[in-house]
Amino acid sequence: MINEEEENPSYPAFLIDLDLAIREQRVAASGAKGKTGTRAFMAIGTLLGEQHSFMHDLESFFWVLFWICIHFDGQNERVVKRFERWNYSDTEELASSKKGVISDEEDFLQIAQESFTPYYKPFIAMVNRLRRKVFPSGERWKRPNLDLYGWMKSILIEAQKDQA
Repeated sequence: MINEEEENPSYPAFLIDLDLAIREQRVAASGAKGKTGTRAFMAIGTLLGEQHSFMHDLESFFWVLFWICIHFDGQNERVVKRFERWNYSDTEELASSKKGVISDEEDFLQIAQESFTPYYKPFIAMVNRLRRKVFPSGERWKRPNLDLYGWMKSILIEAQKDQA
């Protein structure tokens, strides 16, 4: 959630979907049963039935960012039929569709150019850099990589500096 009220003393931004959150340091999966989450934001591996891991959370961040860039133009929301179907596709179909979006860099850049709103078009290069890390060689990670979070964070910090 984003707090846009200047006179509200709350945090400027905060997470609200903590239904599976626990206060525990862990490296293993949470043990959550079944597929949870918003379909359009779910990691490909999760859609294919893999045991949930932090890698899926990092990939989900990518999909949330991608969704924002194609559906929002500043504060206005729009519907993009091609991607709106992601909310209703069966899991295997959705996994295939997502693979098609990220597997080839040239195709991804064309999809971004056609689909990102004018407000987010300046972020295409940054989102593509994230895509390269989250999906090396156009494929999802098959094993956990503890460096992925740091790489993603560096890309976002660099992008923030570029916008300043």
